[in-house]
Amino acid sequence: MSQHTVTALKLKRKSQLLEITFEDGSQHQLTCEFLRVNSPSAEVQGHGNPTLVTHKKNVNISSIEPVGNYAVKLIFDDGHDTGLYSWDILYNFCIHREALWEQYLARLRAEKGSREPLIDMNIRYS
Repeated sequence: MSQHTVTALKLKRKSQLLEITFEDGSQHQLTCEFLRVNSPSAEVQGHGNPTLVTHKKNVNISSIEPVGNYAVKLIFDDGHDTGLYSWDILYNFCIHREALWEQYLARLRAEKGSREPLIDMNIRYS
């Protein structure tokens, strides 16, 4: 049973933010990039040895699907759709956002990874 219930989710596509409201009234914002690189999916988390997800600076959420009364499945515009974000996971992300982000950036530096997209998704062909 979830300790922290989400009462509202608002996707802000332009700013690539997910606004999360919990039953205690607290509101938090997480970037789509943060949610993507910290996906709780087996593909990202592995077996205790998480995969470093790179090149997701411009990733966005294309849709949100409810899973029972305890989680959502976030579908990202890069095709990733296997992570189930429970209310407790989202709460943990909100409370520890800064530390988790610093750990991610440190790991990127250590492994010479990049946040920058591999290709510019805003290319226009005439």
